[in-house]
Amino acid sequence: MIDQITDLYKEAFSWYDPKRPVPPIFVSFYPYIGINHTIRIRDAKIFVRIGKICDEMPLASHKGLAYILVGKLLRKKIPSGAREVYSAYVKSETVRLKATESKRSRGRKVVTSSKGSLYDLDEIFDSLNEKYFRNAIPKPVLTWSAKKTYRILGHHDATHGHITISRSLDTAMTPRYVVEYVVFHEMLHIAHPTRHVNGRRYNHTTAFRRDEEKFQYYNEAESWIERNVRKLKREAKR
Repeated sequence: MIDQITDLYKEAFSWYDPKRPVPPIFVSFYPYIGINHTIRIRDAKIFVRIGKICDEMPLASHKGLAYILVGKLLRKKIPSGAREVYSAYVKSETVRLKATESKRSRGRKVVTSSKGSLYDLDEIFDSLNEKYFRNAIPKPVLTWSAKKTYRILGHHDATHGHITISRSLDTAMTPRYVVEYVVFHEMLHIAHPTRHVNGRRYNHTTAFRRDEEKFQYYNEAESWIERNVRKLKREAKR
């Protein structure tokens, strides 16, 4: 099958650049975590690594992936049909479950501590759980991020059962209600799990947004984050 897949990459290369000789192409499956693929040029040769999770993917979907990867490599416009035929496979329920299991069994999470220099995430979680959820939210592993970040202030990892909050917020300049709001937002991801409809993921549903606005200091927290994003960025780069 590798020979057939390799031929697809040669075909894609010729389609994008018919006047250029096709360089040697080497395709292999690699045990990436989740659905990942790479294509690189080294010493005038092309090396393609396809995630092992796609070793049973139909040739039609492999063809779509070939056009996607080669198109990105050559910085060419990728035909829409290529994305559609590939996405139809990787967004299927079977592959999605395989990817989740791969991440759960082989993925690694960096866990520091729930106790920061100023705020204790365990204490904040317990307080919010009682106040807003009647203690119905199962407690995940709570941790401050290893590094300061500003683009993503919080993240809920359903696969590993973790909530990570940016260490940028563990400072005296950050009001407690802002940290509570970010934790509350991630707790809502547990209360409102991601929905998959026709291959698309929906993380922030209407119900999610409605419940988010129930946070007592919703407007104040949103306003503080918007006003202080530049400060958070400066702190993260120190």
